[in-house]
Amino acid sequence: MTSTDTGQRRRSSDARPVIPDLIDEATILSIVEEAWVALVGEDEVLVPLAGDLPVDILSSWVDVVGPWTGSVVLTTGRDTAEELSRALLGEAAPEVLEHEDVEDAFGEIANVVGGNVKAALPGPSGLSLPQVGNAPVVRNPADVCRVDVVWRGEPVSISVQGALPPLPVSSPTH
Repeated sequence: MTSTDTGQRRRSSDARPVIPDLIDEATILSIVEEAWVALVGEDEVLVPLAGDLPVDILSSWVDVVGPWTGSVVLTTGRDTAEELSRALLGEAAPEVLEHEDVEDAFGEIANVVGGNVKAALPGPSGLSLPQVGNAPVVRNPADVCRVDVVWRGEPVSISVQGALPPLPVSSPTH
């Protein structure tokens, strides 16, 4: 008699990796600091401190798909996202930034940070185009690694968060 594997039984080797097992906060902070220097400027200092995000926030993110699947998300106040965009655009920044300018520049920061996070993860992975708007919902609180920094006195949160809900925990059978 043969049985069909319905996928309901899971072996310990089938467990999906969660991001805290793959990358730590110090590595994420290092990646963000390098991206900041390259994109925003070497005089632009990030201070690793937690700050309260304002009510009016904006997020930019890229999705990573591979052995670990999730998003690399930058979240800050809308005004800070605009200032970041100005810093990235430098002298090429128009006097009045359009929404598309902010989407492009803030999204590019997420793209660079996300690409470097992807490179630090095991296995081949793909990276989506950057998106800007309301951040993806955290599906599994155990699959999140977050770093909070302050830039020019304003809080910026960087989270690497899994896209999948936790696997069901099997109960012992008697």
